[in-house]
Parts: sequence; C-alpha cells; structure tokens
Amino acid sequence: MRNKKLIPFEVIEKAIVGEPEAIDTVLRHYAGRIKYLSTYRGHINDDIQDRLKAQLIKAILQFRFDR
Repeated sequence: MRNKKLIPFEVIEKAIVGEPEAIDTVLRHYAGRIKYLSTYRGHINDDIQDRLKAQLIKAILQFRFDR
C-alpha cells in the first residue's frame, strides 16, 4: 500500500536531474503549503509565493543522494 502523502521516489529522482514534469509534480505537491506560507493578513502575497517556489526548485536541483 502506497502512502499518498509522499512523492514517489521515481519522481524525486527525475526532478533532481531537472525534468520539468517531475519538478512541476513536486511544486503541485507543495502548492497548499506554499500558499499557506505566502498568506499575509488573509491575502496571498504573489511575490512571497514566487520566491518560495524558486527556493524549492533551487533546493530540488541542488539535492544529492550521495551525501
């Protein structure tokens, strides 16, 4: 039985090497959390949301399994 809350390992592997569809899958997985973190006084701040997405993409591309 698979845990639906986890991103499949295969998707993570593909995202790390820069496959756009896999990166988009990871972004969609964290979309709710990103919206929550970018909400200020009841409104979503688009600048914060874009910055969080950019930081997530940067972290994905810098991630290494061999550490």
